[in-house]
Amino acid sequence: QVQLVESGGGLVQPGGSLRLSCVASINIFSTYRMGWYRQAPGKERELVADTIRGSTNYADSVKGRFIISRVNAINTVYLQMNDLKPEDTAVYYCKLTYYYGNYWGQGTQVTVSS
Repeated sequence: QVQLVESGGGLVQPGGSLRLSCVASINIFSTYRMGWYRQAPGKERELVADTIRGSTNYADSVKGRFIISRVNAINTVYLQMNDLKPEDTAVYYCKLTYYYGNYWGQGTQVTVSS
């Protein structure tokens, strides 16, 4: 059973930064898609950023502020979030996609508020 464990969420003021981490219970490879999604109250879950084979993809709303990265050797993907805004408040989920299917983490809460 694949498990993904997110960490790094919390309360931050507008303009602040956070770094989220997601550790997978299996070895990950560059051919596996790793992504971050978020879901705000009353809204649908949306893609924030993902990465596969050295390429990255970002939602327009976070381009220039967020950076996704991964260290396959330690089965970890990160999301560096800078210049956070109140509208970034959501539960952030890690997702792994590979030939055996899609797997989600439990999520970590990010709250941006003064």
